[in-house]
Amino acid sequence: MKKLFYRCTFVVVCIFVLVFAGSVTFGETAPAQGGLTKIADNVYSYVDVKNGSPANSFGANAGIIIGRDGIVVIDTLVSSKEAKRFIRDIRTISKKPIKYVVNTHYHLDHTFGNSDFRRLGAVIISHTNDSKNLKTHGEIALKNAKDYGLSEQDMKGTKIAYPALTFNDRMEIDMGDQKIEMIFIGHSHTDGSILAYLPEKKILFAGDILFTNYHPFIADGNIEEWVKALDYIMTMDVEKIIPGHGPISNKKDIEDMKNYLIAFDMKAKELAAKSNDVEYIVAEIKKSLPPRPEGDNLIPWNIQMKYLKK
Repeated sequence: MKKLFYRCTFVVVCIFVLVFAGSVTFGETAPAQGGLTKIADNVYSYVDVKNGSPANSFGANAGIIIGRDGIVVIDTLVSSKEAKRFIRDIRTISKKPIKYVVNTHYHLDHTFGNSDFRRLGAVIISHTNDSKNLKTHGEIALKNAKDYGLSEQDMKGTKIAYPALTFNDRMEIDMGDQKIEMIFIGHSHTDGSILAYLPEKKILFAGDILFTNYHPFIADGNIEEWVKALDYIMTMDVEKIIPGHGPISNKKDIEDMKNYLIAFDMKAKELAAKSNDVEYIVAEIKKSLPPRPEGDNLIPWNIQMKYLKK
């Protein structure tokens, strides 16, 4: 029974990658998307990546916080190749040592670049649950990378690097003149998704708890707890929010995400109770949801994996 559960969960993660690959031909590459955007003094991130594909880590954001004592990296993209691009972009901004990597969750588009940062001496941090999830699914996903759009050349040199430090509720990094608070609210996008909060700058890295302008991948999530996590963000003193995918966001985007999840869940349950026709359910769901420009191919997989699974 455990083997079946692990296999099904792995399929869900693969589907997430396949869908973001969209119409990209296996093995093709696309131009890298720009450089790091300055969010505030000493805070930079990739944001608003368009046309998510294997060549740009499926549109995943990743960022850095530069403190007096070094650099904290938030997520590491999908491969060694992408991580090296990230490191080159970091080095155009700062030569300080990269001390820590924070994985907001375990999905490959946010963690498979870990090993390149570990080689630089960075300590990798995540929630306990998603450290376990990466250990369960990481090597399988890497072995089967070609099956969901990532060629051997895309993944050349990529190795799975697991967190060295984990936590359950909260953890703080003090970089001398900059504190980063990691906060776990509950089972949202995954059962180990976390927030990385910079209280002095009122900046929040939300990981995939927030998708802005992207349809979210929800099959691995708990909608009720996810809504609670979004409600928690609404109480926080934040002005700029970096989503896991999409542009720099604010609390209106948090509210939009909450409304999306509630509406999707309610409509999907209603339709799935009457029909198992995925195309019909997707068509009806689309009528009731505000359009989002990226990732609408995720909708049928969310329906299939979360609402029609037996």
